[in-house]
Amino acid sequence: MLTITLFGDSIGRGVTFDDARGRYVYLKEGFDKLLGKDSQVQIDNRSRFGALAQEGLQEFEALDALDTDAVAIQYGGNDCTPDWKAAARDPQTMHPARVPLREFEAVLTRFVQGVRRLSKQAVLVTPPPLVAERFVPWVSKGLDAGAILRYLGDVHHVYRWQEQYALAVHKVARLTQSKLFDLRAFFLEERDLGSLYCVDGMHPNQKGHQLIAQAAQLMLPQLMSQPS
Repeated sequence: MLTITLFGDSIGRGVTFDDARGRYVYLKEGFDKLLGKDSQVQIDNRSRFGALAQEGLQEFEALDALDTDAVAIQYGGNDCTPDWKAAARDPQTMHPARVPLREFEAVLTRFVQGVRRLSKQAVLVTPPPLVAERFVPWVSKGLDAGAILRYLGDVHHVYRWQEQYALAVHKVARLTQSKLFDLRAFFLEERDLGSLYCVDGMHPNQKGHQLIAQAAQLMLPQLMSQPS
């Protein structure tokens, strides 16, 4: 049995929005549960709702040992988020991400280095894309939606902004010669991207998690292979 320890955010945790209940819930069959049923892999899921890469790194560094074959690192969605309330109040001013891009890259690099010190395989995971047409109205709830749109310039700016953080994951994987699970690419291959997400345009739904499980299953041999 192969064990992969996952440090990530709410996407890794299997959070989605339940329309009937009107709140966020944990999927009973998130990708980790699906993988556990259909393959010889167990996911030790340490992902947390709202987590930043720095918080995941701190949790990882607090461990004395880790009984696992690989450590997957899945962040970016919260790190790239600006202060939407501030943007609504003052759309003319630049409002930085919670974690600046270069700092995000530095944290991922330290994370990879820490994993290697434990002689484990590090796997960097790109964040899935946003469905901007849903995401912008969602984060605008209770705020001045017009001001937020003026701040963005156009609704698809959030997609491009988040994409910088996905590209940063690529960059760190390349510079550290780490394994890369380009989850984003699997989502972008889908013709109907919106069908993979809940109403907020950010969290994958059950169908989205089925895609994540299928993508992980497909990529596992490559991700777990050792360099020759």
